Amino acid sequence: MAKKKVSELTREVLLPFIEKNDYELVGVEFVKEGKERYLRVYIDKPSGIGMNDCQKVSEYLSERLDKMDPIEENYFLEVSSPGVERVLKTDFEFNKYSGETVEIKLFHPIGGKKILKGQLLGIEDNQLDVIVDETKISIPRDKIAKVKKIFEF
Repeated sequence: MAKKKVSELTREVLLPFIEKNDYELVGVEFVKEGKERYLRVYIDKPSGIGMNDCQKVSEYLSERLDKMDPIEENYFLEVSSPGVERVLKTDFEFNKYSGETVEIKLFHPIGGKKILKGQLLGIEDNQLDVIVDETKISIPRDKIAKVKKIFEF
């Protein structure tokens, strides 16, 4: 089964369970690392994710996938929190984490820098708004390679 189809199928199987249990499905990826394949599911909830949450989702998903048997090759199933320094990908996440410190990696430099660190303001009209060095800048989404939330002590 193609990587994209595995991810889509996993989302379809999980969404009713995720919504019923007040989790947020942050992401699903089916990747090959070395000789091994991994099906990774990232979940969250307002109060944070613990080991019991990961186990609960893992057991549910494992049981469903075992019955359906849609993945031909062997793989490892991993369920976890995306972590405090998570990668932000969606408009929802850009607005949800408004006010947080982020690191933005760019495809091409802006002001001589390919990596910017600043306070996220959100996204509007496909422009990511951020304060960098006390200056508000808007970066077109297609110029951004990666946005990662930064945890500061």
